[in-house]
Amino acid sequence: MRLVYHPAGHDDDLGVALIELQAGRWRTARELLLDTGTHWALRTSRTQLLAVAAARSDVVGLWLEEEPDSYDAQLMSARVAVERALRANRQQHRQTLEFEIRARREALLATRRAPHDPVPWVCLLALAQIDTRQLRQEHRMRPAEPMLPSGPWGLLYEVNQRDPYNREAYHRVLQFMLAVEGPWGASLAAVFDFGRSVASQRPVGSPVLLLPAYAQIEQRRQSRADPLWRRQWAQEPTLDCTLTAFHDWFRKAPAWQRSVTDLNLLAYTLWAGHQYLEAAEVFEAMGPYAAREPWASVHDGAAGPDPGEALLLRARAESFSYARARRPRAGPHP
Repeated sequence: MRLVYHPAGHDDDLGVALIELQAGRWRTARELLLDTGTHWALRTSRTQLLAVAAARSDVVGLWLEEEPDSYDAQLMSARVAVERALRANRQQHRQTLEFEIRARREALLATRRAPHDPVPWVCLLALAQIDTRQLRQEHRMRPAEPMLPSGPWGLLYEVNQRDPYNREAYHRVLQFMLAVEGPWGASLAAVFDFGRSVASQRPVGSPVLLLPAYAQIEQRRQSRADPLWRRQWAQEPTLDCTLTAFHDWFRKAPAWQRSVTDLNLLAYTLWAGHQYLEAAEVFEAMGPYAAREPWASVHDGAAGPDPGEALLLRARAESFSYARARRPRAGPHP
């Protein structure tokens, strides 16, 4: 089967809107966000992916010019400004501060325009990772959990008040913890503690149950030389976290809340943990849609132009083969 690398995955409406935005047309995105309404988890993920597509053009600026009273246009302008600030920061652009200031201003305006919407607060959380020295007071708040470092916990609280266990919000905190410099920077142990603390609350149906796995993938990126690294997925408590994510998120979340990225991570962790039946079920739900991660970070150096994809195809084939072997055979016809 030919793999398809597309962030929209099975969300066909989002896929069409992304194509239209890349072509400089914004009306399909407007209709998509109107239809999304107050489904906060879906609204968060859709606006984030739309912003990635729109950040290299002025298509959202044209939308805002034509419909200056549209809140969705204002929100997307804030989303695009945040995406540009994050890109500038990654590229160490000399105008990163200017990009950040503009993005903060637009996000704050959106919080006042729609106080019930969690997405502007998610935007502010995303910008926190630029402040690697925690110069802003809101980025060095004391946490409720004594084992965690200072961070943007007040911003996370604001998101949780509007959309508890918002996926992107928790991932933005994770990224912040990994970005902070100096003595206040979070250790990998603190990152694990954060992921496990969130997952231990058993938020049924929420993809934040995968946070411990994301933290462990980050460990892999920082310790590639460990030949025994993969064994952890078959051991407690890692395996328990994986199976909890499978039963309490994958089995119980609506299909639209299962992103391509999360499905790929869960499929990998189940396969690496020798849970082949469950892995086959996740691969089946993925269909042809694939993500580069975690496969690009966890491959074992297989030959070929894309060892990450080779590992994905191997894991998929092994899981399906095991599932077929375990399937009960039909008895003879009477």
